[in-house]
Amino acid sequence: MEKKKLTKELLDSVRHIEGFPIGRDEDIIALSAPPYYTACPNPFIQDFIKEHGKPYDATDDYHREPFAADVTEGKNDPIYNAHSYHTKVPHKAIMRYILHYTEPGDIVFDGFCGTGMTGVAAQMCGNPDPAFKTHLVQEMGSVKWGTRKAILCDLSPVATFIAYNYNNPVDVEEFEREANRILLEVEKEYGWMYQTQHTFNGKILKDADGNPVLGRINYTVWSDVFVCPQCSEEVIFYNAAVEKEKGKVNKDFLCPHCKAMLNKRNMERAWVTKFDKDINETIRHAKQVPVLINYSLGNKRFEKDPEGFDHDLIDKIESMDIPYWYPTERFMFKGQRWGDTWRSGIHAGITHVHHFYTKRALFSLAKVFSLIEKVDIDLKRYILYTFEQSILGMSKIARYVPTHYSQVNQYLSGTLYIGSQVVDVSLGYIIGNKIRNLKGILNKMRQFTKKDVVIANQSMNSFKFLNDNSCDYVFTDPPFGDNLMYSELNFFWEAWLKVITNNNQEAIINKSQGKGLLEYRLIMDNCFKEMYRILKPGRWLTMVFHNSKNSIWNAIQDALLKAGFIVADVRVLNKKQGSFKQITTTSAMKEDLVVSAYKPKANFIVKFIAKAGTEEGVWEFVKQHLEQLPVVVTSDNLIEVLAERQNYMLYDRMVAFHLQNGYTIPMGAAEFYMGLHQRFPERDGMYFLPQQVPEYEQKRALAQGVGQLSLFIQDERSAIQWMRSKLENKLQTLAELTPQFLKEAKYVRWEKQLELSEILDQNFLQDEDGSWYVPDINKQTDLEKLREKALLREFELYKEGKGKLKLFRSESVRAGFKFCWKNKEYHTIVKVAQRIPESIIQDDVSLLMYYNNALTRTEG
Repeated sequence: MEKKKLTKELLDSVRHIEGFPIGRDEDIIALSAPPYYTACPNPFIQDFIKEHGKPYDATDDYHREPFAADVTEGKNDPIYNAHSYHTKVPHKAIMRYILHYTEPGDIVFDGFCGTGMTGVAAQMCGNPDPAFKTHLVQEMGSVKWGTRKAILCDLSPVATFIAYNYNNPVDVEEFEREANRILLEVEKEYGWMYQTQHTFNGKILKDADGNPVLGRINYTVWSDVFVCPQCSEEVIFYNAAVEKEKGKVNKDFLCPHCKAMLNKRNMERAWVTKFDKDINETIRHAKQVPVLINYSLGNKRFEKDPEGFDHDLIDKIESMDIPYWYPTERFMFKGQRWGDTWRSGIHAGITHVHHFYTKRALFSLAKVFSLIEKVDIDLKRYILYTFEQSILGMSKIARYVPTHYSQVNQYLSGTLYIGSQVVDVSLGYIIGNKIRNLKGILNKMRQFTKKDVVIANQSMNSFKFLNDNSCDYVFTDPPFGDNLMYSELNFFWEAWLKVITNNNQEAIINKSQGKGLLEYRLIMDNCFKEMYRILKPGRWLTMVFHNSKNSIWNAIQDALLKAGFIVADVRVLNKKQGSFKQITTTSAMKEDLVVSAYKPKANFIVKFIAKAGTEEGVWEFVKQHLEQLPVVVTSDNLIEVLAERQNYMLYDRMVAFHLQNGYTIPMGAAEFYMGLHQRFPERDGMYFLPQQVPEYEQKRALAQGVGQLSLFIQDERSAIQWMRSKLENKLQTLAELTPQFLKEAKYVRWEKQLELSEILDQNFLQDEDGSWYVPDINKQTDLEKLREKALLREFELYKEGKGKLKLFRSESVRAGFKFCWKNKEYHTIVKVAQRIPESIIQDDVSLLMYYNNALTRTEG
């Protein structure tokens, strides 16, 4: 694309789009680098698609199985660590997915791009470093190298700004020269603020002329001050609670005045009241005093207690006015409690951005930003990107960690926590090494060009500049519930950038914004619908998920399915070992998840709609779903049992697809299992298309055997699957099964537990010797029909009762909901669902789907 100009008229044309940021037009324009990056919805994306996109061709032969290989990728790569944003997925991990699912020149989309690692990965596919390239070839086999194009989007202005600079490096020599010039300019004007008198054995050393020897301050430690509840004297926390030699902070400590045993929890803070000229108000904030100075003299570092010179210097700085601009905006929401990251015992009195800084830090940062305004436009954004990385590290959220040598960026990630010991660092201390590191990174990224990545700043739920079926692959790492309060955490950076997140459509659970699980799910519904719309049929979406709450996991699954995606593989990323494992339950895990889902091909949708609600439609769905699943996955020379190919998971996927598309489910589990057995070949408990069997059998013959699928017993359904796995290869008696079952069973609290003998009676058969075994498909069908009748009888009790159900049989509710859905008894589904505590409904993706879809139909 040719170089474009972002005008106020163009801003007016996109101002109505959700997520248009908060800021003056001139500041949005100044932050932007059109056409490849705009700090607002990007009106030039259609030009990018016209130049690089390939129209969707329904006859193409594209086919990929879900990427199911183990991935080991740490977070120690210099590029990954170039910026300390809250969350990132390593670009080298993303590269594997892009290389697997796409061809060179394909368009990759990330609607929650954060710092732009997807763009970095797309470009790195063109020319990775030689060692990593060799490693990937050994790991993945045949790889088609070549740059992919990327379209990136995020709601946060600072995220998209970082993403732009990650993906658009500048001239290395010019950058280094300009960054060091700015450091030198700040040192010339304000270096005196970071001087201290050098002492030895408590005495001030002097030079040959009799003047005190001055050292250069690296950082000053400030400590909270509390009031002893016994003697009412002030207690400096650092002096009373910290063992300096060990760097240990004691929870309990003695009052230096009355020797009473103290703890922070039973002490009141000491307070300071002063007039704030910036907001023309008298403010009251927690008292902190300087307690330790770390400084350099030549190449040596020293530490000392603050003395008269240091206190006088701080007083002088406090009395001066800052001659340059710095942000004084009220922090987020009006009032003392400004967001969900606000804590009463920590942030009392802190209401505006500048309250998070010492006066000395504000002098330095304000000078830096005034100098950046004069930098040449082509270099200005990268210089700003470099120095904005000191915004958090120079604030009061930077904790003093005595056990660490470096005190750079020692803030608690994902929070705005202000510790009882904070570290006030100098600009040179925090940014000097950063400049050297970025120089090395820029050398690694010389092959990047501005033409390969385009970035927009807006909400993902209304991406109007992309046409249907225009992207070849989606990789995304969306926000998950209340994990991180992005707009609050980013407000620091964005206040300095003068462009702030419009969080009206922020996908988050946040009390201050009035957003709960429902609001979060509705926003995610719209976001995934947009991703589905712009993705080409038959192509893939990869989603990384980080949250241990079942309700969030199920909300995400529901949003994916409602959009039209079909999940083909879910794995756990074990960060310590860097490996993936299958997920075989609907519950979320404590580790990160990687979800692989596809958009069905257009020809399938046409066929399915013609047969929807019939048995033919069921088998059409199963056929295309089996085609998308991996045929063979091996681990340690063992064949992995793929849960997605087992009968119960295929049934679940079929039901979910019908349900989310509003169609009647034409058969029960018994009929489905029988039909599956009759139509598709089965190997090792998994079902295949006929043409897939030779490949499976060939690799099966070369493997040592078939691995065991890990199952967790948390309800009746998982108990049945667990027993099936135990009895498929070996007959066992009730006495033999009982101790194994009791060891593994960890039922959720609301699940009505059947006796093991009842589960066996309803689902398995017993021989003459009393050993239980898995019935053949014909007898299994008969058992399923009998069991379904029993489940529906119990469901009738739930229909007739009143009040909340504290204990119930989930399988009965599922069977009842399915029956009601088939007979269009939507009000019954809603009535019973409302008897079940909301948290339980949110924790079960199957019940949640029935309830949400029935609710939609009854509300109309």
